[in-house]
Amino acid sequence: MARHKKTAADLGAWLCFEDEAGQGLRPPKGRTWGRRGHTPVVRVTAAGTKRISMAALICTKSGHRARLIYRIHLDRGPAKGRRKGFTETDYARLLDAAHQQLGGPIVLVWDNLNTHVSRTMRELIDARLWLTVYQLPAYAPEFNPVEGVWSHLKRSLANLTKHSLDQLTTLVKNRLKRMQYRPGLIDGLIAKTGLDFQPP
Repeated sequence: MARHKKTAADLGAWLCFEDEAGQGLRPPKGRTWGRRGHTPVVRVTAAGTKRISMAALICTKSGHRARLIYRIHLDRGPAKGRRKGFTETDYARLLDAAHQQLGGPIVLVWDNLNTHVSRTMRELIDARLWLTVYQLPAYAPEFNPVEGVWSHLKRSLANLTKHSLDQLTTLVKNRLKRMQYRPGLIDGLIAKTGLDFQPP
């Protein structure tokens, strides 16, 4: 990881971590208040396979505020030829948007998801001279601060009833946008990894 930091510093680049998550209509379990002996029950519509796929970047650079950049994809259920999650082209669009917003080169760190290491993805990466990519070690999610984004998001969705994918989409977008305007939270998620992002 120190090698990634040095590369980012040498290039004057943003160091960005990427991760994905999904959320269906069944809410995550959470705690709430209730009368003694009466367990609160939240009735939800959880049938089917409708869900939201989310991909996000946490980007850090010395002297700049850490940034959270995300995209979502809706999976409205089974249909012939319908894609369920993010494709290589979707990831490329996310990275292009990040490059435009950040205004500089990017050193990207992400996991070994098959879409991340496919031949198509490698070609898309090679075509972007401003992009340098490293893979996270296998089974090392604790090094990725974006994992904390999903944990924070799902805690905020616990016990909330969402009767449609559109309602869930509105809630997810609202929660993620709030996080974008909380730099202290983003800094805390980075610090939780235990990695040192200060330039040498």
